[in-house]
Amino acid sequence: MTQPVVIAVAITGSVPRKADNPSVPIKVSEQIESTQAAFEAGASLVHIHVRNDDESPSSDPEKFAAVQEGVRKHCPGMIVQFSTGGRGRDQSSRGSSLIHRPDMASLSTGSVNFPTIVYENHASLVVDLATRMKAGGIRPEIEIFDLSHLHGARRLVDQGLMDERPHVQFVMGVQNAMPAEEHLLDIMLSELKRVLPQATWTAAGIGRNQAKVMDWALTRGADAVRTGLEDNIRITKDRLAASNAELVSIAAQTVARHDRAVATPEEARALLSIR
Repeated sequence: MTQPVVIAVAITGSVPRKADNPSVPIKVSEQIESTQAAFEAGASLVHIHVRNDDESPSSDPEKFAAVQEGVRKHCPGMIVQFSTGGRGRDQSSRGSSLIHRPDMASLSTGSVNFPTIVYENHASLVVDLATRMKAGGIRPEIEIFDLSHLHGARRLVDQGLMDERPHVQFVMGVQNAMPAEEHLLDIMLSELKRVLPQATWTAAGIGRNQAKVMDWALTRGADAVRTGLEDNIRITKDRLAASNAELVSIAAQTVARHDRAVATPEEARALLSIR
């Protein structure tokens, strides 16, 4: 039998899209409700950002904790992953939510240009976040925006800050960063197998690239796929996504089209080595 596929749903993100699509969940209660619907549609991992009352990105650890509590109550076994991303958040507080020990947390191992900012990940910050994750038993998801970021992850392994089997996500289609081009995914995968041969992996396509990157990843045997309103708010050019659950349902159909099964929460935890 082929290995099941984890569906990860990125429910909100840090880009202020509520005005573009009112389905983006902002309040803690909205995020819990949206995650539960996505869970029931087949998602077994949720990637969480939180927002302030004015909808700006927040680092408030208690808001992260409240979403996590709701997800654990209503979505039994679902993997909770906190974002430590930097858009709109103070650098010094990006790891503050890790005190609540989610199952996973995102970790970018290098800086990259975004459309209007430099997404800065200083080497000292990367080491600090990795150290906190190791101390808390939190499995990192390494966010790869550039080839050098794979080698940044390898250095963390060599320093004893994470094991040989991190979960790696290639992020494709962010303007000024790695384009969503199929041959680039092959280059990245080849290097991943060379420097981190035991890693699990996925690829995220941003905006209109979501569907094609998902297909490329599944064709190459990815362990997971990612969808959600953080990355893409449209089903077609002319139709907004109604919810995160709708995007998860489409991802599940894509997984089935590739003759793969959608992972249950138990299977997802085993696949990603999460207690």
